Amino acid sequence: MTASLTLVSHHLCPYVQRAAISLAEKGVAFERVYVDLSDKPEWFKAVSPLGKVPLLRVRHGDAEEVIFESAVILEFLEETEANPLHPADPLARARHRAWIEFGSAILNAIGRFYSAADEAAFLHESRGLSEMFGRVEAELSARQGGPWFAGERFSLVDAVYGPVFRYFDTFDRIGDFGTLDGKPLVQAWRHALSERRSVSEAVSPDYPQRLHAFLRAKGSYLSGIIRRQAIATPQARSA
Repeated sequence: MTASLTLVSHHLCPYVQRAAISLAEKGVAFERVYVDLSDKPEWFKAVSPLGKVPLLRVRHGDAEEVIFESAVILEFLEETEANPLHPADPLARARHRAWIEFGSAILNAIGRFYSAADEAAFLHESRGLSEMFGRVEAELSARQGGPWFAGERFSLVDAVYGPVFRYFDTFDRIGDFGTLDGKPLVQAWRHALSERRSVSEAVSPDYPQRLHAFLRAKGSYLSGIIRRQAIATPQARSA
């Protein structure tokens, strides 16, 4: 495809990261523009019907189209760029799309986890997350070798779960919540994804600090844990 691509982003958005990983895996050059979602610029509000990121701005000469919603962006890139990340077989492709949707459901559960207002809600969401990853563990047990969801071949499912597991790098520094305990295949997949260049470079180097600050400011049960750590640990106060 001969076009100029710009990925409109937010520093913490996992859905943006999906698109960035896909573009990197396909070897597609693109620019990246960040917006402050708490103070959305007028140009962004004009081109984003849902007021969300990611957006993919596709420019052909003087004409520009804007694509919104990460799932649509991923499918557009599959249709227009080389190096496909979906399997060729229609049934396998449908299965991958289903697990991508499950990855989105996990992201929603993660949001409920870090937003839980009290201990009871926090523990409830933690158990729910653990059960969801239990389903992922069972699915991974049916694959045939290799470090990725489909075995030896990196796919869009991997692009989706890389940002999912990135949350747990920060959660694990806050406390031992046991969400991924007893799930060795999930843990191995998480480790492999963390070492994939496209995954690690989908965020800025200060992502951990940005996420930690975001979680601390939530006013949630998890925020309280972080604040208590800051009081108890001098090093945490400077984080």
